[in-house]
Formats: sequence, structure tokens, C-alpha cells
Amino acid sequence: MARSERARSALLDAAERLFAQQGIAQVSDRKVAEAAGNSNHSAVGYHFGGREGLLRALVDRHLAEIEERSRVMFDEGSASLLDDVRALVVPVTEVMAELPRPTWRARFFSLALHDPSVSRLMRRTSEVAPTTARIGQSVGARLSHLDPAVVRGRTMLMAHLVNSACAEIEEKAERDGEEPDWPGVGDFLSDAIAGMLLAPVSRPRSAAAGARQAGASGGAGAGREG
Repeated sequence: MARSERARSALLDAAERLFAQQGIAQVSDRKVAEAAGNSNHSAVGYHFGGREGLLRALVDRHLAEIEERSRVMFDEGSASLLDDVRALVVPVTEVMAELPRPTWRARFFSLALHDPSVSRLMRRTSEVAPTTARIGQSVGARLSHLDPAVVRGRTMLMAHLVNSACAEIEEKAERDGEEPDWPGVGDFLSDAIAGMLLAPVSRPRSAAAGARQAGASGGAGAGREG
């Protein structure tokens, strides 16, 4: 790895950890550089063009790591809604299982979903992870018997469910020193999400209105985190 690439990687790792620990808005670019062992306090600006570039690089790194896994799972043959969901969820837990310990990624993305500056960047999913958009279309087709607003609302919950669960497991692993069963987590979340997507609708009009309101409040779509 070239020196410049090592410096970028160290900055990304430091930023991911500090953001997860202290909050995105509370961490300065200078603090990120110091934590990365970089004596140039303007390193974030030099390597990423500033804060937005750093956040974009963090999002893109994660999406790139799950993209190929999702593509392989989906292209090998997705015969059911559960297969589609697994192609979205399992790559995330596989990446989590391979990260150096302790991990900070799930906690960073759990915060990022609620940060307007980052959630906006995460809407670029189709550019970095096009397979996610393809799977989303497949999910929509399989749920064509439901009100489209309900489908959108439920798929918006997917990223929140995956990120919240992974963040809690990640935090518990650091606190207790136990290795998470990430394959088991991937299976459990996939089953739960598939069941949620297929659940009956109690009051169609009320459910549709609630889904639209949830979407307007800034929910993240299924493919915006991984």
C-alpha cells in the first residue's frame, strides 16, 4: 500500500472510531488527524477535500466492501423475498465479522442514519453499490400486492433495523469482550426483516399514511447502509 493510501486508510479508521465514540459533529478534522498519527493537522482537507469528502469516503468504503458480496449472492439466484433480503443483510454482517477488533463501523452508521449531512450522502447508493438498487426493485416486485406506500415505509425500516441491531451487538462485544456470532446475526435479521415485509396490513389507508410520514421524517431506504 502506497504511503498516501496508508495515510488515507488511517484517517478513515480514526474518523470512524472517533465519530462512533463521540458523535460526528463533536469531532474536528484536526482531532481525526491527531488520532491517525498524522502531524499535518490539515490532513483531512489534503486527502479528502474537507469534512464532506471524509464522510463520503467512509460511506463509499463500506458500500464498496458489501457490493461484490451482494452481487454474487443475488446473481447466483434469488428465488424468494428471503433470498433478496439475505443478499442485502448478510454481506453487512460478513464485513463486520472480518473487521479488526474492536469494531466501530455499525455504531458510526447508526449515528450516520440520523445525521442529515451523512444520510444525504448515503442516498448515492446506486452509484457505488448498484446491486442494492437491483435488489430493491426485486423486493418491490415481490410485494406488488401491497400498497406501494406501505412497501416503501417497510423497506425504509430495513436499514434502521440492521444498523441498530449491529450497533448494539458491536457495543456489547467491546464491553463484554465476547466475539459476536455475526453469521447468526445475519440469519436472524434476514428472517425477521422478511417477515416484517410480508406482514399483513391492519388498516391500509392508515398504514399508508403512516408510511409516508415516516419517509418524510428522514428514514433511510434498504440500500442506504448495508
